[in-house]
Amino acid sequence: MKSFLFKLVCIAFLIFIVSSCNGYITYYNKANTIDRKFKANHDTIAFIKRYDKLFKKYNPPQSNFAFSKYETYIAYADKYGKNFGGEESLYKLLDLVAPYSDHYKTLFPICAKYGIDSLSVERKITSSKNNLNKRLIDSFSVAFVRDQQLGRLDSLNNVKNDRINAKLLKWTIENYGYPSPQKIGLWGNDGVFMPMLTFMSHIGGNVPEYYPYFKDVLLKYVKSGECSPNEYGTMIDRHEYVNKREIIYGEYLFNFSDLKKVNRKRRSIGLKRTRNAVE
Repeated sequence: MKSFLFKLVCIAFLIFIVSSCNGYITYYNKANTIDRKFKANHDTIAFIKRYDKLFKKYNPPQSNFAFSKYETYIAYADKYGKNFGGEESLYKLLDLVAPYSDHYKTLFPICAKYGIDSLSVERKITSSKNNLNKRLIDSFSVAFVRDQQLGRLDSLNNVKNDRINAKLLKWTIENYGYPSPQKIGLWGNDGVFMPMLTFMSHIGGNVPEYYPYFKDVLLKYVKSGECSPNEYGTMIDRHEYVNKREIIYGEYLFNFSDLKKVNRKRRSIGLKRTRNAVE
């Protein structure tokens, strides 16, 4: 009996260590499981309960559009009269959506219901935007214009510009960490659109000298919740595709044949399962 209990304790400890090491990868996988097994329109109460438990353990990640799961949880919890944290949780949600243009305005009704008027919402959004890193916004506004120079029709120009942008990204990571939406937003100066997914795809394809560094360091930011699994997977897949190898995560095209292997790799960084594969 003592031996059996000792084994159980060891297994529980190992699970804890693995979960801690994986950080937000564990969060993404648990969220994907909840979405798959308890879709809000099928088993809403179970959906709410499991997300409630998940968000008590994890703050919503700061990677692109990760706020959508938190927003969905709050919307359904409110609809079914379940406690989601009220005003405190809504302010947390406002912080997450602040970088995304006018999306916060869709939250006016639910915020008003919990005592946060539209003026207070606007003040919170302004405060959150003021916390963005102005220096990085300036730098990445230029970088994203450079990224799309000449419509990316000149391959030599693309390589030159992607190398400059890779150098900027490396400098940013070493000095400020990953440029998540909570650091640079989604829209830069003069309305420049700044989608990191596109940016990472180009870096994965055109700057092999930086690839080993980004492959290693960005995985740490996936685990911290700042770099999305999609951004990381796209960078890796683009590199494999350019080098005429089967892609690994199924995020950039679908030139792979072993679906089970790809889904195992997807889970290893927190991506949901895919059904796409080469016939």
